[in-house]
Amino acid sequence: MVRRRARPAPPEPGGGTGTMHTGGAAEAVPGRGVGEPTEHARWEDRTRVVLSPVAAPSILGLFGFAGATMMVGAWQADWYGNPLTPLILWPFALMFGGVMQLVATVWSYRARDGLATAMHGTWGAFWLAYGVLFMLVSLGAYPAALAPVAGDSYPGFAFWWVALAVITGLGAIAALGVSMALTGLLIALAAGAGFTAAGYFAPSTWSLEVGGWLFVASAVLALYTAAAMMFEGTFGRTILPVGKRRRATGVPGGKAPRSLEYAQGQPGVKSGQ
Repeated sequence: MVRRRARPAPPEPGGGTGTMHTGGAAEAVPGRGVGEPTEHARWEDRTRVVLSPVAAPSILGLFGFAGATMMVGAWQADWYGNPLTPLILWPFALMFGGVMQLVATVWSYRARDGLATAMHGTWGAFWLAYGVLFMLVSLGAYPAALAPVAGDSYPGFAFWWVALAVITGLGAIAALGVSMALTGLLIALAAGAGFTAAGYFAPSTWSLEVGGWLFVASAVLALYTAAAMMFEGTFGRTILPVGKRRRATGVPGGKAPRSLEYAQGQPGVKSGQ
């Protein structure tokens, strides 16, 4: 932690102690002498800048998402297993996809990354609910006959995927301003959720299988993106390109101003980390 102390100004004429001043703007205000700092400038001059950077939360969140989504997506695509396989997968899905992403959600909020907060929070909550559902089935607290399986219609469960598809689709649009890798990940994920919803509405096994393939594709992109972020942090340079987009500033449609931020920026606190 680094602290920068404001340097006190020279004593004012007449024996005053002066104010701590580091260059705050002086404005002419009625009832105040010309050149005398405003109240805002007085508080700004007493500010300590605390450097508190954090590691990229999406590294943890994307790895957790990829692990759970790849395993369940491969089962949904009929690569392996049987209708009872979710009773084995739910502990991993709950901890990896649920708990890990919710932890990443909290730190994404701390890093001021709204997109990561929304996506990790949404999918972390889903995987938590998915794990709890099949945990109840495995404990006998929920009728196994009502558990969603391929080939049957489950409109209630289908609406889980409808909500995920809509929210993730909005996230894919927002990701256009971040990187192409993240955009592709969310597009595949939203499409997979859409096909899965249709499969449980119809019912349709081929739609569920297409959704499973798309989930695996999104998991592969999540692994790539998380690895790129991790390598960039350890090597200090780009190892795996993710197609980052440049943001224009000072023009319509450019970078939005951030509240409680100095014009010079906040050293050590990077948005998104």
